[in-house]
Amino acid sequence: FKMSTMLETPELPAVFDGVKLAAVAAVLYVIVRCLNLKSPTAPPDLIYQDSALSRFLLKSCPLLTKEYIPPMIWGKSGHIQTALYGKMGRVRSPHPYGLRKYLTMSDGATSTFDLFEPLTEHCIREDVTMVICPGIANHSEKQYIRTFVDYAQKNGYRCAVLNHLGALPNIELTSPRMFTYGCTWEFGAMVNYIKKTYPQTQLVVVGFSLGGNIVCKYLGETQANQERVLCCVSVCQGYSALRAQETFMQWDQCRRFYNFLMADNMKKIILSHRQALFGDSVKQSHNLADSDLSRLYTATSLMQIDDTIMRKFHGYSSLKEYYEEESCLHYLHRIYVPLMLVNAADDPLVHDSLLSIPRALSEKRENVMFVLPLHGGHLGFFEGAVLFPEPLTWMDKLVVQYTNAICQWERNKSQCSDTEQSASGQE
Repeated sequence: FKMSTMLETPELPAVFDGVKLAAVAAVLYVIVRCLNLKSPTAPPDLIYQDSALSRFLLKSCPLLTKEYIPPMIWGKSGHIQTALYGKMGRVRSPHPYGLRKYLTMSDGATSTFDLFEPLTEHCIREDVTMVICPGIANHSEKQYIRTFVDYAQKNGYRCAVLNHLGALPNIELTSPRMFTYGCTWEFGAMVNYIKKTYPQTQLVVVGFSLGGNIVCKYLGETQANQERVLCCVSVCQGYSALRAQETFMQWDQCRRFYNFLMADNMKKIILSHRQALFGDSVKQSHNLADSDLSRLYTATSLMQIDDTIMRKFHGYSSLKEYYEEESCLHYLHRIYVPLMLVNAADDPLVHDSLLSIPRALSEKRENVMFVLPLHGGHLGFFEGAVLFPEPLTWMDKLVVQYTNAICQWERNKSQCSDTEQSASGQE
């Protein structure tokens, strides 16, 4: 009996080591899967029509054809890219100096935007202003906006950044209304101010996330809105709120969780303005009831908040009508200036089915280019060697590089037409 026990005992540590090894292997497998470490790095997928403009852009924008390499350890996870953007914004974010402008809207609302002058001469020696619309509940003081503005200023651009109505904590609402998914009134007022104040300037229109929906809808609403506009760039928008609402209630890619977090943030913003939004006279004019405020407190999704409160600010009778009318989907085909639509394939907020919209548009229209990198998350697009990201992101550099190329393209076109005119005059 003793002999057999002695023979069996040495095997126990080996079994234990095997269990440890299996546990380590399982943890490593989960890490590799969660961090998506096996995913390759590649140049972005590009969908465009072959034209003189697209050929010029491919030649002038190296980032379109070069592989985007995110930080090695965590950069291939769309969730981590999104979470870092949401929590950290950007690393070593600069503090560009701007002047805050106040505009009174026709309904008494006070719209604000921040104006930043260029820090150097533009590459084509022209006056060019970027009119920028940030993401949901965002404003000029957000770190990702500050980083982009500072980079644009250093490339010779004046920047005007809209502060969404109600988003700045120190600015009170002066009318019973705050920003909504597709209201273009404030953005339009900012653009008109820039056009009047700087009659020689040309415009570059830039929208991030929800801002992408607003700027595309604004440009498509009327042809006059595209006057003096060189190009438009939209980053990480979803194109159709009506199509997106179903996907936003799914747990796939944790979208339901993100929905809850954004709804919680929206609730805080709305309730911080409860005096302006829920006074007795306001409730009557906007068809709001006390029960609506109760439902707002218990809302766990953006859709519930939109249906209970937001659609009523603009008089929509149903959530379906609100999402249908406020989405840029029906306006995209009316945009005739060069348009770059950027999304990330691993964006946890924008379902893959929504990307069929920019894909189909860019397959039909010569002025549209759809850029789809494998990684980047939602407004992340961090770059960096292994662990620590760089202050500037791939997104910041791409938007400025594309805009520089369009400016060069327009200058070359005007020079060619000037040459043709002088040649015909000599005849």
